[in-house]
Formats: sequence, C-alpha cells, structure tokens
Amino acid sequence: MTLSDSRVATEPPVVLPALEQHSIDFIPDGERHGTARQQGIFWFLSNTQSLSVAVGFLGPSLGLSLGWTVVALVIGTLVGTVFQALHASQGPHLGLPQVLQSRAQFGYAGVVVPLAAALFSYLAYTVLDSIILGLGFDSIFSVPKLLTIVVSGVLGVVLAVYGYDWLHRVFAWSFWLSLPLWVILTIGILTGAAGGKAPSTHGGIAWVAFAAQIAYAASINLSYAPCVSDYSRYLPRTTPFRAVIGAVYLGASLSLIWLGALGAWLASRLGATDALQGIDTAGNAILSGFGDVLVVVSSIVLVVTVGLCAYSAALTVLTAGSTLKPQWRPTAAHRAWTTVVLGAIWVIVGALIVDRGQTAIYDLILLVFYVLVPWSAINLVDYFFVRKGRYAITHLDRPGGIYGGWAWRGLTAYAVGLLAIVPFVQVSFWKGFWVEAFHGIDVSYVAGLLVGGVTYYAITRTQDVTLDEPAIAESTEELYRLGLLSAGIDAEHAASVL
Repeated sequence: MTLSDSRVATEPPVVLPALEQHSIDFIPDGERHGTARQQGIFWFLSNTQSLSVAVGFLGPSLGLSLGWTVVALVIGTLVGTVFQALHASQGPHLGLPQVLQSRAQFGYAGVVVPLAAALFSYLAYTVLDSIILGLGFDSIFSVPKLLTIVVSGVLGVVLAVYGYDWLHRVFAWSFWLSLPLWVILTIGILTGAAGGKAPSTHGGIAWVAFAAQIAYAASINLSYAPCVSDYSRYLPRTTPFRAVIGAVYLGASLSLIWLGALGAWLASRLGATDALQGIDTAGNAILSGFGDVLVVVSSIVLVVTVGLCAYSAALTVLTAGSTLKPQWRPTAAHRAWTTVVLGAIWVIVGALIVDRGQTAIYDLILLVFYVLVPWSAINLVDYFFVRKGRYAITHLDRPGGIYGGWAWRGLTAYAVGLLAIVPFVQVSFWKGFWVEAFHGIDVSYVAGLLVGGVTYYAITRTQDVTLDEPAIAESTEELYRLGLLSAGIDAEHAASVL
C-alpha cells in the first residue's frame, strides 16, 4: 500500500483477533491508539529475557569483577538506550516504519543500504534468540536443539503475522506473568538463598574488559533502533514526544540493567556460561522447580521477542520490494507470507550455527552494532538538527519526490562512518588493525557515532532545507484530503512536532 491506498480515518479499525491490515503504509489518525506508558512496558519486557542475562556474562568471562561489570552495564545501557528512545519519538509523528523514514537521508533508492543493515540485525537477533532457546532447553530439559529452534520459530512467525496489536498485547500479558518471578529470583540472590560463592580473588578493574562490557551493553538497545518506530507508529500524533522518549528510555534501560546484573552474578558466583542454565540453577536453589518455571516463562518472552524481530524484518523486506518495484503495493497478505519465508531462513541458519554457542552470540551482536551505529547517528542528526522533524511524508513514497533517488549526503556519511569503525572491529574471526594501539579497548561505537553523525551534519550545511517547505505543505494537504489526518489536529502539528 502507498499513502493514498491507506484506509481513510473514518473507517473503524480492525478488531482482534483479526490480523493487522497494514503493512508499510501510513497509519491514519482514525486508527491511532495506545499511550506512551504502554511503550515503556513493551520495551521493558523486550529485555526481560535470557539474552539480557547473557549480556552480564561478558565481564566476568574476561576477568572483570562483579561490581565493575555492573558499573559497565549501567554506563553502556544508559548510553545505548538514548538512541533507541530518540528513534521511538519518530513513530507517532511520521506514522511509518522506522527504516522507511530513512529515504529522507538516503533517497528513495538509496534506502536499500540501511535496509540491508536493518534486515541483517533482525535476522541476527532471531537466530540468536533461537540459539539461546535451543542450547538452554537441551541442557535443562533434554529437548533436542533443532526441535526447540523450529517450534520457537513457528510461534514467533505466527505472532508476527498477527502483527502490531497482538505483539503489544502478548508483551503486556508476559510482563505481568514474568515480573514477579524475576523479583523472587532477585530477592533470593540478595538474601543468599540462590547459593553461589564469591571468587577466591578480587582483582581490580580490567580496562579492556570494562570497555568491552560497556560496548556490549550499549549494543543491545541501540540494536533496536531500526525497529523502535515500528511499535510506536500507531500512537496518536498528539502524543508528546518527550513522553515517548522517557517511557521507552526508562523501560528498556531498567530491565537490561536489572537482568544484566543478575547475569553478572550468575557468571561470577555460580560460574554460569549459559543464561537459561544459570537461571535454572539459581531458581531451583531458592525453591525446587522454581528455576524450571522461570526458564519456561523467560523463554516465552524470548519467543515474543522473536516475533518482534520477525515483524520488523518483514516490513524491511516489503520496503525494499517497493523500492525496487515502485508500482508494487505491499499488502497485509504480502507481510504475512514474507514473515513465513524469513522464519524459514532464520530457523535454518540457527540450526547450522547453534553449536557455536556463546561465541556466535557475541559475534552477531557486535556485527549488528557495527552496521547500525552510523545509520542511527545519521537518522537522528537529520531528524533533530537538520530538518527538525519537518518532512513531506507523501514524498517518502515517491520515486521522483524531493528526497531524490540516491541521496549522496546520507550514503557518503554512512560509508565514512563504517570506515571509521573498521579499524576497531573485535570479533572472534577478525580484529581491526588499531585494536592493539588502543590496548584492546573497544571504541568502535564512539568512532561510528561521531564520524557518521558529524560527517552528515557537516555535508548538509550546504543544503537549504527551506526549499522543502512547499512540498511539506502540499504533502500535509494531501493527507488531509485523503482523510488520513484528523481535522482536529492543525496542519503545523502534522508537519512537525519539534
């Protein structure tokens, strides 16, 4: 669907249990719903699962003490979540999937570059989640890894096909189901009921490990950046953008810090190397069978997260398809079948690399981090500093619109940002040539954010964005004429919220 194909605002929204009827089209005012608070719960729960626990394993595995691991977790999470929260504010304003918005920076055709990076990130995370589930259920319940990967993949696909409202609803249910269990585990750890013992030696801070843990923690929430607007685009356009930013920031950061700290304890006090296994051991020490229950519940949340990534992956593929074939109109059916195909891909990949275990997890997360950092910087600089939230929304769907085909500014800045990261890459199979010069300290994200963002800002200084104003006015008028914007919201608000 294009903007002009969207249902008018007066048409009643689809009711559950119907599948979501939108794909990558603009969400009309008449179908906007939800609150900023719900966004906070949604993103809190997105990190209330075993992958977040595994984030805390890195520091202890590199010799970092429990205390310093938690400090690094806090720093990295608070930094990385800033970008996620800022991207979330774009959803209510523009009413479009996150990466599709990047046509303003990269051009109608040039957007295939960030689309490829985003699709890689979604598939990487679905594979990672499948690996964690496969390894955990194999070691705890002796369930074959392949069976777990297939079942979790099917469930994630079904949830993604049902779409936006079902994802939010199931996340809310899972929130209230899992929260008390994590509280009990935390109390058990603090009171000593979960067992464990302190290591015989208490070393000081290891700077390389400290920096690595910061980067790893920052990568988790920043990696959600390409999809966060996918889950806020149905919010009413009058939702205060500061409320969205605050809710997403608090929700996503608090849960990652909390569970990452639990993971650091499990690794340093119980010697855990598998997230689900560590949760099971600590939980069963508190109360027989409690660990098994927590493993199952946290796995349900992980499957919902698989659905989250699958949903955004499908939107990304559909955006790429509409870019390559402008006359094609993606529908809800296209979204559903695309999700099924993507599900088959990640199940196959997960089955092939599951035995690489924790090494595969670390490598994939860092690779996702590397390719997304420059894009995030460019997108946010454009939104908040260059165009200040003023976009001709209908032109984002026009090959001959004001944003051009291949926007050299965005593409150049992204290439420069990636090149700045390359010397600092640190994955198991390759290390950049400047890693040793920095004594192994990971500064890749700093290089990518600063170089990518600053380069884009510098080369857009010669761009006169005031020339976009006639197109913005024409776009807003068209949205009103089609009935996609409510007459109760003034035209200025429709063009900009900043």
